[in-house]
Amino acid sequence: MRIVIDAMGGDNAPESNVQGALLAAKEWPDTEIILVGHEAKLRPLLTEQLPNLRIHHAEDEILAEDEPAKAVRRKKASSMVVAGKLVREKEADAMISAGNTGALVVTGLLVVGRISGIDRPALAPMMPTADGVGTLALDLGANPDASAQNLLQFAIMGSLYRSKVDGMAKPRIGLLNVGTEAGKGNELTKAVYPLLESAPIHFVGSVEARGVLTRDCDVLVCDGFTGNVMLKAMEGAAGVIFSELKREFKRSWLTKLSVLPLMSGLKALNRKMDYNSHGAAPLLGVNGLVLKSHGSSKAETIKNAVRQARSAVQNKLVEAIASEISEK
Repeated sequence: MRIVIDAMGGDNAPESNVQGALLAAKEWPDTEIILVGHEAKLRPLLTEQLPNLRIHHAEDEILAEDEPAKAVRRKKASSMVVAGKLVREKEADAMISAGNTGALVVTGLLVVGRISGIDRPALAPMMPTADGVGTLALDLGANPDASAQNLLQFAIMGSLYRSKVDGMAKPRIGLLNVGTEAGKGNELTKAVYPLLESAPIHFVGSVEARGVLTRDCDVLVCDGFTGNVMLKAMEGAAGVIFSELKREFKRSWLTKLSVLPLMSGLKALNRKMDYNSHGAAPLLGVNGLVLKSHGSSKAETIKNAVRQARSAVQNKLVEAIASEISEK
């Protein structure tokens, strides 16, 4: 198995990407890890020489501020585009990038290519839940506008992901809505509801945003605009809550003492809400495994992304999606 990492993508690149690659290479010696990036910048960061870790040189890189489509078309020697080509040419089984999200979506579409029958790929991050299991949500940014047919395909792909990668026998599929009643919502949710009811999935109906954190479903389906707004709102709320708790606990020596018995529980809660524990969001619907790590990914995040990629490849996720869609 060969997994490529866009070594130059992300806020902490290339250091965290190289460190994560080293961790992954040591953890899974049966997997070849390929760091794609400028060799002169990467070589000094390799503190160990491992037989299953190598560098594939890429002269250029796509920056966070680059316009996605233009960058992918013009920077053909960038680490992200070169990684995508390796997947397309079957020289790698999966690619991971913490770089420019828009550019990665374009790379998936133009370089790796869509699965036949898929109208649009979907970005599917794992939303943290109170029980630590997580809810896979798609789409959360790749498609601001979507049709009922798009959402139907998102539901099928999300169901297959949780089944193949997470080992869920019967993942519950929910539709993000303003209420749980079947007749509620806008024109899009009303149109897709009956399609989801008749699809070969375990559809549990509409789910409100507040039900995501309590895992009212295992896969949450929505358009990219609504999903991204929900995601950013939850991230913002969590950040404010933890910041305020920290400020209150430091207010006096008495509050500092009072928090000591709660520390283990608070640390456990922080781990549940930490994106680093989930690794990466798959771009489902492209004809190869493409994973998007958080822009601020640490070494452990990259390692967890490799774990996800290994599981998806071993369970033939892309092939399963292609087979399911071709039968529709």
